[in-house]
Amino acid sequence: MVTLNYRVSDPDGNLIDEGREPLCYLHGGYDGIFARIEEALQGRTVGDELEIKLQPEEAFGEYDESLVFIESLSLFPENIEVGMQFERSSDEGEDERIYTITDIAEGKVVVDGNHPLAGQALIFSCTVSDVRSATADELSHGHVHDARGGHHHH
Repeated sequence: MVTLNYRVSDPDGNLIDEGREPLCYLHGGYDGIFARIEEALQGRTVGDELEIKLQPEEAFGEYDESLVFIESLSLFPENIEVGMQFERSSDEGEDERIYTITDIAEGKVVVDGNHPLAGQALIFSCTVSDVRSATADELSHGHVHDARGGHHHH
């Protein structure tokens, strides 16, 4: 069970995520964190600082043009705005994907199913703030439980 104080920026140094809440994850291949970061953290101890550059395929994936759709404005509620997000499940029964409205013009709406950070390299800077043994319960569930026994599914 590793706790990180972290921040994420792009290669130009623009802050993407200031990491107001520490990040807790279960170390050992539970997909709680990007694999590249987990590899870099192997064997680290409290106080260690790391800066890891993630290529797009190691973070939120490459930008996929096939996830961009142009829909008729009549399919949407009246009060939609650029930047709004909604979930839509695909016909193939995949996980629900979050779509973002990126443009509204001339009776058409452009929706994009890419993660907002798709196609971007990221710089992940972190300090290990705590390491503890995971509880048996956490190991069986494959993720961290908070002190109140609740679940955090991200």
